[in-house]
Amino acid sequence: PKATMAFTGKYEFEGDENYDAFVQKIGLSSEKIELGRNCKIVTEVVQNGNDFTWTQHFPGGHTTTNKFTVGQEADMETMGGKKFKATVKLEDGKLVADFPNYRHTAEISGGKLVEISTTSGVVYKRTSKKIA
Repeated sequence: PKATMAFTGKYEFEGDENYDAFVQKIGLSSEKIELGRNCKIVTEVVQNGNDFTWTQHFPGGHTTTNKFTVGQEADMETMGGKKFKATVKLEDGKLVADFPNYRHTAEISGGKLVEISTTSGVVYKRTSKKIA
């Protein structure tokens, strides 16, 4: 099935929940934890049918880009910079990806990009507002 939701846009970090508990569980270094805290990440999404380019622009010029097609295995990179293979699925209008130590979902809700990562019972939620 073709992806129908419109993810394309630029989104700026607005707020999050359970950041510390989550990044400690997935083993980020304290230096990376501090860098990421309330970090004004801008997420840029280009969607062409089932093909996505998902870029995160971090303050200071660092970017991470994941390119994937829904339902096909792709090379991905985690928050911590680990590279791995994953298949992104579409479930109930949400993009779902299983990372090595957490499950990540993304959806557009009320015009915002809502991303939820779950690991060992800790749910990390990040909301970004659309800026372009």
